[in-house]
Amino acid sequence: MTLDADRREALLSLPVSRETVGDFDAYVDLLLRWQRVKNLVAPSTLQQIWTRHLADSAQLLPLLGEARTIVDFGSGAGFPGLVLAIANKGVEGFQVHLVEANGRKASFLREVARVTGAPATVHAIRIENFVADWRGQADLITARALASLTELLGFSAELLKKGASALFLKGQDVEQELTQATKYWNIQAELIPSLTDSTGQIVAIKTAIRRSEPGAE
Repeated sequence: MTLDADRREALLSLPVSRETVGDFDAYVDLLLRWQRVKNLVAPSTLQQIWTRHLADSAQLLPLLGEARTIVDFGSGAGFPGLVLAIANKGVEGFQVHLVEANGRKASFLREVARVTGAPATVHAIRIENFVADWRGQADLITARALASLTELLGFSAELLKKGASALFLKGQDVEQELTQATKYWNIQAELIPSLTDSTGQIVAIKTAIRRSEPGAE
């Protein structure tokens, strides 16, 4: 499939405006240019940027509810956090905090946010340091293709305590990951089938309390 054909296929399901599609076009153009000097996405997925990355990320849009402040862990090339920011740039008070320790990727994220006008702030810092230092309030945490569910809950624990929820895009091993995570966490979660990956799931976390903490049982 060519990139143009992939774009056409993705646009059949993307719940976004014409203006947002234009911003996505600019995003993809920048990604392809930066990809020549920095490996932002797996080379094998370049011809499926729209379906494998943009549409996969955009399926979170109907699940955001009233969330206005989002923290995206391990943003990489911007999936899903930057996609969510671009699609919501007209929503008052909407802000995405993109946490990406890799300096070159952080620079790429800043450039896309500048060109598209996306309401995104880039934090070029390790996730654990961001969580320790950040004093803001988050409504939602997102992550895609980053770490195991157990690790993600460890990163997210402090923000979840303060009232955030989480949406984690996971692959076919999500059931095993959830089983492993429940050894360490009491989790209130829902599995939502992925719209773009027949073997994938979205893990929607409402609460997660470490088993060693008071009130965990």
